[in-house]
Amino acid sequence: MADSLSVTDNRTGNTFELPIVDGAVSAMSFRQMKTEPDDFGLMVYDPAFKNTASCRSTISFIDGDKGILRHRGYPIEQLAEKSTYLEVAQLLINGELPTQVEHDAFRHEIRTHTFVHENMKKFIEGFRYDSNPMSMLISSIAALSSFYPEAGEVSSPEVRRQQLIRLIAKIPTLAAFAYRHTQGLPYVYPRNDLSYPANFLSMVFNINDVNHTPDPVLERAFDVLFILHADHEQNCSATAMRVVGSSQPDPYTALSAAAAALYGPLHGGANRMVLYMLERIGSVENIPNFIKKVKAKEELLMGFGHRVYRNYDPRARIIKGLAHEVFEVTGTNPLLDIAVELERIALEDDYFVERKLYPNVDFYSGLIYQAMKFPIDFYPVLFAIGRTAGWLSQWCEMLTDKEQKIARPRQLYVGKGVRDYVPVSER
Repeated sequence: MADSLSVTDNRTGNTFELPIVDGAVSAMSFRQMKTEPDDFGLMVYDPAFKNTASCRSTISFIDGDKGILRHRGYPIEQLAEKSTYLEVAQLLINGELPTQVEHDAFRHEIRTHTFVHENMKKFIEGFRYDSNPMSMLISSIAALSSFYPEAGEVSSPEVRRQQLIRLIAKIPTLAAFAYRHTQGLPYVYPRNDLSYPANFLSMVFNINDVNHTPDPVLERAFDVLFILHADHEQNCSATAMRVVGSSQPDPYTALSAAAAALYGPLHGGANRMVLYMLERIGSVENIPNFIKKVKAKEELLMGFGHRVYRNYDPRARIIKGLAHEVFEVTGTNPLLDIAVELERIALEDDYFVERKLYPNVDFYSGLIYQAMKFPIDFYPVLFAIGRTAGWLSQWCEMLTDKEQKIARPRQLYVGKGVRDYVPVSER
């Protein structure tokens, strides 16, 4: 077989031909390799799934060596420049860019589902004033399922679609309510005459102005940020969405699990760590000394490098340009000069070039959020709004994939052998 892998089991001397399909071999193929008939068979050990494909997907494509990210075949650069978040959401979920008629209908549906039940306000009000807004968002997303009991009928395409609309429409509202609660401000209801990002910004920042309209530069900036965060293949939170969704709960429950995965500092909280680093550096003059400490492994260079990319993260290039546009409206962030100079030095230093450490999406996004006066704890919430469309597209694809079953990885047991129980009086 031309497209196959020949494997010889040296324990038995048996040779096996494993078909290679789409550049991969089936892990189940190894189960046939046994030392005796009642042997379970050989397993594949891969902590953190570093080289395991858990699904076939048509949603996002990444070539980390070349710095490529595409959604349904469309380069992220083109989508960020020419599209809108709601159009990208349709692309991710449906597989194709919508016609004007389809897009108008979709936007109308989103706008008519932005409100949440008044009991959700009371639910959010139950949190302490200093609660982390991400924990509030995760909890309120899960709580939404109690208002839509039919959402558990995940095998119904019509029911699934209705929940997709509700989640994309309502998560910005829940996020804005969480923000207002932490700031001690009255909640601002959605305005259906505004665009998706403008409506969110209005709910966050409007202070008693019925005609409040966000700055168009900031409105567009958030549209682009939502696009850049919309999906990123099988990352931690997308995997959480699929794993929890594989047991077929309603999508609110599964999406709250995905948001919980995003909550962690190694995922959705990474841009916070960049800001802490820049603040610790303090000034451009301190960068050379900081670089020395990084090389000595006394400091970490946050916002550089990526589990997938071995080249410049294409999203980082876009955000870098976006940052300068935002600062023309908000005023310059004093940390920007440090970030730009740090990036310049790192990209010219053989130590970082040899290790293929390039800026990632988190390096500049935190600077934008800080310039717009968002508290650091709110950054993962902003990430979650954009990622909602990606999580839902992953969820739908998983549910309709006939190869998928309830997630249940194996383990290598390395604990004690059989032991007899000893009464406590004899221990």
